[in-house]
Amino acid sequence: MAGRNDPNGRNRDIRDDFRTEIREFLGTRRARVTPEQAGLPLYGGERRRVTGLRREEVALLAGISSEYYTRLERGNATGVSESVIDGIAQALQLDEAERIHLLDLLRGAGTTRPPRRRPAQQRVRPAVQRVLDSMRGTPAFILSGRGDILAANHLGRALFAPVYADPVRPPNNARFVFLSPHAIEFFRHWDEVANDTVAMLRAEAGRDLYDRRLTDLIGELSTRSEAFRHRWAAHNVRMHTTGVKLLHHPVVGDLDLPFETFPLPDGPSQFLLTYTAEPHSPSQDALNLLASWAATNDDIERSAPADDSQPADSGETPD
Repeated sequence: MAGRNDPNGRNRDIRDDFRTEIREFLGTRRARVTPEQAGLPLYGGERRRVTGLRREEVALLAGISSEYYTRLERGNATGVSESVIDGIAQALQLDEAERIHLLDLLRGAGTTRPPRRRPAQQRVRPAVQRVLDSMRGTPAFILSGRGDILAANHLGRALFAPVYADPVRPPNNARFVFLSPHAIEFFRHWDEVANDTVAMLRAEAGRDLYDRRLTDLIGELSTRSEAFRHRWAAHNVRMHTTGVKLLHHPVVGDLDLPFETFPLPDGPSQFLLTYTAEPHSPSQDALNLLASWAATNDDIERSAPADDSQPADSGETPD
């Protein structure tokens, strides 16, 4: 995504960025599917230069010509039909998140309109904040697609106190995961959280490659975190709407918290995130204790671990 905000590039074709993303995304998807996995005979033996599928093999599986698939992988997305996309998705064994991401990229590559800038800062409607505040026993947040915490209730701020310790506002989950020395302790399965975080940023970038805040965030993480760069290059995308987050809170210890996310009508890049605990579980006891602690701590950020270290460089980022 480098160079998209370069003022000297105003006159270049805005579709070039999408074409590059299509080429890299489809290339990484081809590389992970072997002929055996696709049900094809293996020709070439040791002379085969790629472990994954060749372009002509994807075309065969998708029921299109090799020339057409090659043009498509190079970003020529004009007039691509739904049946062709379905054939390619099946050939490359794309899941639903990957298929949606490919559609987003193809849509972007086919447009000739100037990129639309999003508002400088997303806002949370007062009614939505009141909904958050009414959920007294449930940590709840409003997140943007790039991981900004746009709003939270009091218990949510208490749960994510280490994230709020970063003075940058709004607090950002991706920045915390890859740049804070406390992240690897807070997230007990840090690798899984890191993979999911990058996959969600990839999906968001496919929806809008020209979101200045998103490109700035990706540029910062790419510069400062080798762990992020490695994952970003994989071009993985994912829909992560439900699951269990394993946390270690500095005040109440370990919590195993199922989470759910719900898109808000304000747009596809703003959603409600809630955490709950199994009734009568140790995590519920810890969450109750956290609620009591939060009730007596008005300044939750100051109660979080102090992050007085210098910004982590690539050698200090957990990997």
